[in-house]
Amino acid sequence: MSSHKLKEKSTNDPMVLALPKGRILKEVMPIIRAAGIEPEAAFDDPASRKLTFDTNYKSLKIIRVRSFDVATFVAFGAAEIGVAGNDVLLEFDYPEIYAPLDLDIGHCRISVAELKSLRENDDPSRWSHVRVATKYPNLTRKYFAKRGVQAECIKLNGAMELAPTLGLCRRIVDLVSTGDTLRANGLVEVEKILDITSRLIVGRTAFKTRNAEISEILDNVAAALKKLGK
Repeated sequence: MSSHKLKEKSTNDPMVLALPKGRILKEVMPIIRAAGIEPEAAFDDPASRKLTFDTNYKSLKIIRVRSFDVATFVAFGAAEIGVAGNDVLLEFDYPEIYAPLDLDIGHCRISVAELKSLRENDDPSRWSHVRVATKYPNLTRKYFAKRGVQAECIKLNGAMELAPTLGLCRRIVDLVSTGDTLRANGLVEVEKILDITSRLIVGRTAFKTRNAEISEILDNVAAALKKLGK
């Protein structure tokens, strides 16, 4: 049984859809709108400081939070539905989350990278111990454990590329899209750990208690994906 105490909400309360800020928000909104969900005008107002928004459905609100926090809001019952990358889902591994739909957006990868000067004489197959900077310590340890490599993870939340340059560690594990940031900081990819896409996620408790409402949204999003050719 899960140790997480879920937030108790009435089925008469509006459901909450948690969306990640930033690049993924821009990619997901065409899908959300194609599914018939339209947020209030303040949602698109860059001057607005609101974080909770009404929609054209009285029974549904939208919140905007950091990408890493979406899964936590859903797992603990503060939001019934959300959009999160499978990197976040694997890092937290919440048993309370169900991920029924791949939205085919947010494409990138998690990779191991190191300084270009180190790469010239390095052989990853001979690693027995690595020290890496990453915001994915759990995912990283599991990956290296499967290879029989002990991973010492230094948790950073950003500017990962500085860690090898400044001697904090020799390698990093981070999200890579174009690879431009790595190259600009003298780093090269060594191994790809995982391909990433964003998923529509649902709290398992909410799926049981509000199945009809959530199933309708899932069906509408699935139809929207088909309509948009995803």
